[in-house]
Amino acid sequence: MNKFKSLIIAFSVVFVMSAGFNSSYITAQGNSGSKDKKTTQKSENVWFNADTVKAGDYDTGTMWTFEYAPKDYLSKKYNFTATDEWLEKVRMSALRFATYCTASFVSEDGLVMTNDHCSRDNITAVSKPGENLQENSFFAKSLEEERKVPGLFVDQLVYFADVTKEIQDSSAKVSDDQKPATIKRVADLIKNREKAAKKLDKVQITSLYNGGKYSLYGYKTYNDVRLVFSPETDIAFYGGDPDNFTYPRYDFDCTFYRVYDTDGKPLKTKNFYKWSTDGAAENELVFVVGNPGSTSRLQTTAQLAFVRDVQYPRTLELLSQLMSMYDGLIKENPANKEELQNTYFGLSNSYKAISGQLKGLRDPYLFARKVAWENKFKAAVNKDANLRALYGDLWDKIAASREELKGIADESYAIGTGNKFVSGEYFAMAQQLIDLAKDLQLPEADRKPGNKGENLKTAAETIFPADMNMKIEKQKVAMQVDKLNKYLDKNLGYVKDFTQGKSGIDAAESILKASKLNSKESIQELISKGADGILKSGDPFINFLLSTEARRMEIQKQSKDINGREVVYSQAIGKALFEVYGTKLPPDATFTLRISDGIVKGYEYNGTIAPPFTTFYGLYEKYNSFNKEYPYSLPKNWQNPPADFNLATKFNYVTTNDIIGGNSGSAMINKKGEVVGLVFDGNIESLPGSFIYTPDANRTVAVHSNGLLEAIKHIYKATRLSDELSAGKIK
Repeated sequence: MNKFKSLIIAFSVVFVMSAGFNSSYITAQGNSGSKDKKTTQKSENVWFNADTVKAGDYDTGTMWTFEYAPKDYLSKKYNFTATDEWLEKVRMSALRFATYCTASFVSEDGLVMTNDHCSRDNITAVSKPGENLQENSFFAKSLEEERKVPGLFVDQLVYFADVTKEIQDSSAKVSDDQKPATIKRVADLIKNREKAAKKLDKVQITSLYNGGKYSLYGYKTYNDVRLVFSPETDIAFYGGDPDNFTYPRYDFDCTFYRVYDTDGKPLKTKNFYKWSTDGAAENELVFVVGNPGSTSRLQTTAQLAFVRDVQYPRTLELLSQLMSMYDGLIKENPANKEELQNTYFGLSNSYKAISGQLKGLRDPYLFARKVAWENKFKAAVNKDANLRALYGDLWDKIAASREELKGIADESYAIGTGNKFVSGEYFAMAQQLIDLAKDLQLPEADRKPGNKGENLKTAAETIFPADMNMKIEKQKVAMQVDKLNKYLDKNLGYVKDFTQGKSGIDAAESILKASKLNSKESIQELISKGADGILKSGDPFINFLLSTEARRMEIQKQSKDINGREVVYSQAIGKALFEVYGTKLPPDATFTLRISDGIVKGYEYNGTIAPPFTTFYGLYEKYNSFNKEYPYSLPKNWQNPPADFNLATKFNYVTTNDIIGGNSGSAMINKKGEVVGLVFDGNIESLPGSFIYTPDANRTVAVHSNGLLEAIKHIYKATRLSDELSAGKIK
């Protein structure tokens, strides 16, 4: 649920090319009318008959868009009337926090609330020499002390429009292979037109329902954002990695900023969430307003099986190896612990998230529900002759495309070296040298400016990294070797030439010993020999890239063609979904503003019951139970709380709201539109929510509004902040 989502994105190169479809998922769905033993499945030690599994009404979730606000749904389910005025106020009070989290206005003077884990880089950016704000906390006692965060911005959704017809009409008469480019071209034209006409700072067009609908979103952007308050990391990420994605929790994961206007004064806004005097109560209806990042609930079972059987297992393998590397680096470099630990936390967070999703995909009952939902949808399509003619064969086409991807998955994964974070610096340097050599084969007038004359004498300065860590690079080379040995024939020419029949660190040491890329000087010497000197250098990294270049290009083209076709199929399924269900079901998450409904409710787990709320009493119980040691240690000013600090105050709590990564920092509000909490995580049971929403144990985890106010006022003595939260304005 945090900023480290970017690390998952870093592995997208791995995902795209490592896909394969495995039809083993069919055993979970059973056969209609059949009662053989294959239909009896076991899920979490509970036996069930796969033939009888039914889809839930909202397996696709409850992340509703504001342009298709679920007024009837809320009225029928909760007897709650969401007026246009209420919806607008709620929407305009929410913010998109940079490119990775959510935030909200919580006072008329531009005060903004989000999570601390969304703020770590920002806190570092405003730290002065000798300060360690992440260890010691920060509070600006006056407006003058609030610190502007360089480069930070927040976006407010101020306008939206349905542009489906214009986009779909433009692409209706072109061939399938031309549709993506046509849609992009028309979308760009619409964005530029609307940005100018409505005087918007930012405009984006988002595909909903896989292209069944297209919405235009216009934003007001605020670029002057200043830090007001941040707690110590030890309490903001209490429990550290072991407690991540768990509950009960005791986490003070908050940070407050202030938006300033163009005159350098606190922004005056009429749209903000007032602070609730009572906070959330058990079984109360609450809403999460935020920007959920990405879900795949509308993907077909063939697409999900492809993720389950090939993509995620390989990703977890890579993450595990990288975590081991960074764990070693942290132990060897305590001076750089903070920076390295942020990366490690990101890797660990990704590992836990994907592990939980993979566990859900491998759960026979959950997958049977996905199959049941898909069959129900297909049946609705097939009973209508027109819909059947347009969309009836799409599921088979997607299954076939996944078979094609499976055919190239192993080789594309094994020889892929384009992701430097995974494959390391040596392959990146080798590719730069190859590109340089090809440029040198051109007449000098046609070369890139940096590859001419005197510039060539210092080219190595830009190619060889200034902060090369040989130990980590050796391990990354070993990882690449092991990928080749595991997924390809060891006797394949380029595999044998690169590995020399060795594996792991032994192979990496031999390869690095033979490399000519171990220093700036050796690279500069290669460059001085010209194009042939580089291409015929015998360097193992250069040789590997040259020997696999044609195949990599072929695979990339094949993959692009397959994925291009599948995009068209998925868009057509989206149209079918919209024709069958309309806006009765919400679209997949797209990191655009959504509102999710839920109630405050505990759940059963590990043979016991998770309470709806935790209190500060529990925090100190955990602190003492783990001998006051990290990650259960407490910052100094928490260790001996003042007499007026109420330990019985509600601290963290859980609800049935539907969230995903990107919702971090979302306000949780009540029916009055008042803040009752701050979302910071989901429980481990929520992780399958990437592909299916089941509210039995899927829970959102939030900091209670009472707990926030109690600690700000009594632990930090930040009365300027607590008074502003209570009053909704600067006092």
